[in-house]
Amino acid sequence: MNLHATGKYGTPGLLASSADRGWSGFSAELRRHGDGVIAWNDPQPHTEICVDICGGGSVTTRRVGGVIDRTVCERGTIWLTPAGLQEGLVELSDPMPGILHLYLPPDRFSAAVLGADLGRSVVESLRYESSFRDPLLAEIAFAISSELQHPTFAGGVLADALSASLAARLVQAHIGPLALQLRRPGGKALDRRRLCRVLDYIDAHLEGDLTIDRLASVACLSRFHFARAFKAALGQSPHRYISGRRLERAKALLRGSQSLIDIAIALNFSDQGNFTRAFRQATGQTPGQYRRSFAA
Repeated sequence: MNLHATGKYGTPGLLASSADRGWSGFSAELRRHGDGVIAWNDPQPHTEICVDICGGGSVTTRRVGGVIDRTVCERGTIWLTPAGLQEGLVELSDPMPGILHLYLPPDRFSAAVLGADLGRSVVESLRYESSFRDPLLAEIAFAISSELQHPTFAGGVLADALSASLAARLVQAHIGPLALQLRRPGGKALDRRRLCRVLDYIDAHLEGDLTIDRLASVACLSRFHFARAFKAALGQSPHRYISGRRLERAKALLRGSQSLIDIAIALNFSDQGNFTRAFRQATGQTPGQYRRSFAA
């Protein structure tokens, strides 16, 4: 599913993208915008959340959906543009060095993702917002931006989980007064049979594309209930568990003679540099240093 909106903003200024990361269910672009006017005149099929990652003080004037908003931008400033808006215009007084654009399709707001049937009109009821601050949304955006720039061992799983958190926060805080009674799932852990099946699947597919949706399917649960049940069983999220298992696999491969680039590709990194950064972040050593210390 290609959710990217490069047609809206064009390719200039694109710093990083989730297009080649294998992320499912949503997409993200980190962009640098120059001063001037950005305009569009096409229906937007997804909900777009823009977050200022770097700050810089540009005065941003937005004319969207009949609302005019003027903001002096700071790190963590957020704009929400619901799906379905036909046209809009943004004018920037100064360049903006880092804006994260997040695109959520309607199925991110489904019962399978959020654990509650919110009705067909939930996405449509998201309000156009003038710029606002939301520390939780900002922290989610900062984590996604960091993963775009510095991939980690389980980035796809992390991004998948963060996209669900993003949708849940929008439902909680930006739909307005709701006649919603979200059904809270219990804290029951995965039973031993399901847990063993999931752990075996993870170990067999560490070098592939592991997603929350796929693991939930293996457990025969919705993704919402699976993530909670997995954490209740092991005391850690699927993302953290997979990251740890991939790190152990990396160490095992480094104790052999396989080249660093081959190990990086085997562990689903786009290049050796990203693998090196992720390994050093996790262990404090580069892969080469770890290999030499083991051989010593």
